[in-house]
Amino acid sequence: MRALVITPTYNEYANLARLASAVLRAAPVDLLVVDDDSPDGTGRLADSLARESGGRVHVIHRPGKQGLGTAYVAGFRWGLERRYEFFFEMDGDFSHAPDDLPRFLAAAAGADVVLGSRYVPGGATPDWPWSRRLLSRGGSLYARTLLGLPFRDLTGGFKCFTRRALEGIQLDGIRANGYGFQIEMTWRCHRAGMRIREIPITFRDRVEGQSKMSGQIVREAMAMVWRLRAEARA
Repeated sequence: MRALVITPTYNEYANLARLASAVLRAAPVDLLVVDDDSPDGTGRLADSLARESGGRVHVIHRPGKQGLGTAYVAGFRWGLERRYEFFFEMDGDFSHAPDDLPRFLAAAAGADVVLGSRYVPGGATPDWPWSRRLLSRGGSLYARTLLGLPFRDLTGGFKCFTRRALEGIQLDGIRANGYGFQIEMTWRCHRAGMRIREIPITFRDRVEGQSKMSGQIVREAMAMVWRLRAEARA
């Protein structure tokens, strides 16, 4: 079993070393950092961690900030070329707990895609104000209703895909680049007949660094849902 955790980074210097250590300690996985030329030196730190990791940390450097979706697609392609079997999406700010990685791998034994869900029994967002919970739950409900999907958490970014799942969809056809990417990936896997399972996670706010969320990202995701709905009806 070869598993790869893909972590896109932009200015995550304060978190990356601790995250890499926690990820490699939690499960038999490798870590791929996809850095978009972070001004704070995250890419250089990633290179240093890779040299010291005994082959378990790898780095893709990209010229400038290109977005979440393209970073994950680049990571998926890198891992597919190197014959990994399981592919994780994981944030670089400890919002996703590395200690949950073994639970994802266990769930992936009977599924093609495992979604870390804040909105199934056992899931939680303990650090969020009610306004953010409303926005997040409303976004998932909006996408579920328009796309006819049965999953509770469509906007979460802690996921595990098998090689079968990634090879069963057209990565070239992925167009969303912000958080709408998470909705599009789940929708395309569902449309391709993949077995998708949700497991509960606790999502915590970052302690170091700044959030990448913006109004533009939310608007992109809302518009993307209508595009996917039109595609399904074509």
